[in-house]
Amino acid sequence: MSRLAKAALLTFYRRQGWRAVGAPPPDGRYILIAAPHTSNWDFVFFLGLAESLGIDPHFMAKDSLFRWPMGGFMRDMGGISVNRAGRSDMVATMIDEFARRDRFALTIAPEGTRSKVRSWRSGFYHIAMGAGVPIALGFMDYAKRVGGLGPAIMPTGDYRADMMRIAETYRDVIPRHPGRGLTDFKSMLGE
Repeated sequence: MSRLAKAALLTFYRRQGWRAVGAPPPDGRYILIAAPHTSNWDFVFFLGLAESLGIDPHFMAKDSLFRWPMGGFMRDMGGISVNRAGRSDMVATMIDEFARRDRFALTIAPEGTRSKVRSWRSGFYHIAMGAGVPIALGFMDYAKRVGGLGPAIMPTGDYRADMMRIAETYRDVIPRHPGRGLTDFKSMLGE
């Protein structure tokens, strides 16, 4: 992303009354959870937050978005093209991407949509386990106008226990649209 675009996002983020808290994991290789995700504004404010915290985020997007005229913009924003139509293994693809890079912050919205969901998708967890990287708990609390990073959690392989630790960070976070997204954190575990 250009310096001008970064400066504009940071200015917009701050003028909307947001402040950033937390810090990314020190080695620069981690999964960054973006939750709760209930609005298109989450992405705009997240970019301002990322700039404020010095994060260079990357994200997966369907390959059709990387064609002209959007391709250059998507790559500039940190997008990584993935083929969702084929029988590709996205977890393995992203683990390989971590292996190729010295620094890589892969942002994933585990809800997978801005609508109400019953559970999170678990791909972020499997990528973190396979790549041997921590999961940074990113959040946007619209009630407090605070966004940032909670603790980083190194996955242990005990999915249930790790998800309970993750749920604690999000328990009191208020999304832009509280009726959307995951509202019952026991649902993270399919309970």
